[in-house]
Amino acid sequence: MPDKGMLDGKVAVVTGAGRGIGRATALSLAEAGALVVVNDLGAGVDGAGSDMSPAESVAGEIETAGGRAVVNGDSVADWNGATNIIACALDTFGRVDCVVNNAGILRDQIFHKMAPEEWDAVISVHLNGSFYVSRAAAPHFRAQESGAFVHMTSTSGLIGNFGQANYAAAKLGIAALSKSIALDMSRFNVRSNCISPFAWSRMIGSIPTDTPEQEARVEKLKSMTPEKIAVLATFLLSDAASDVTGQIFASRGNEVFLMSQSRPLRSMHREDGWTPRTLAERLVPTFKNDFYPLERSGDVFSWTPI
Repeated sequence: MPDKGMLDGKVAVVTGAGRGIGRATALSLAEAGALVVVNDLGAGVDGAGSDMSPAESVAGEIETAGGRAVVNGDSVADWNGATNIIACALDTFGRVDCVVNNAGILRDQIFHKMAPEEWDAVISVHLNGSFYVSRAAAPHFRAQESGAFVHMTSTSGLIGNFGQANYAAAKLGIAALSKSIALDMSRFNVRSNCISPFAWSRMIGSIPTDTPEQEARVEKLKSMTPEKIAVLATFLLSDAASDVTGQIFASRGNEVFLMSQSRPLRSMHREDGWTPRTLAERLVPTFKNDFYPLERSGDVFSWTPI
């Protein structure tokens, strides 16, 4: 768990903080000294329903341990809800210093069967929600010339996965959003980073286990606790990470990865320019050895975690 005092006096907002990674992060930040807004609708994995008891339980744990927390039940997928989340921090604690965009849902479906409603629901919570909450906090970060964001991305977007076009698009979009925030707000001493987490959660629990390979993958994930993710988030929000911004990390068990970001791999030049036919003659032979294979996250992270 984090060293006590690393976040003393800071106010942190954690969305989706009632269970799983969000819960572990809220508890970790509080242990490090932060005052925490525990935001959670208490909805199901698909976003349906509402139950405030998980968020209330987390806030209770924080206060029992001697910390301070407040519960908020607004939706990140709504601009007014997002502004209310940040207002809750300001009204309760007088400021906001840290935002963890963790709230999420799943509506998995193979692409050619995915309904517009399944697409919209996931984009609204993950991508729009990360924008709304971050944008609501941004003026306060700018005014105080300090602040830090941590956004949860996923290897489903960074690498790929089956049946998750909506989730993958949102999560890759979050990586770009984080980089844009880091670029635009660096002049105000505001930092923004991403974590791609590997940990057992309700969303991971919805992965199909129709084959022995799928069952083995899920069993691996069950051994990865959300507390490992929370430690990394706590560090990234602390002043100890003051020089870290615009980066994408992954956390898997006791492993921490710095993930790549897109850069040119190869180039080819033709003095007279290109035609479709000359591209057909040259492009594949030149670039083929560097083409990315159609891999999923599980293909790339194929070894047993440490």
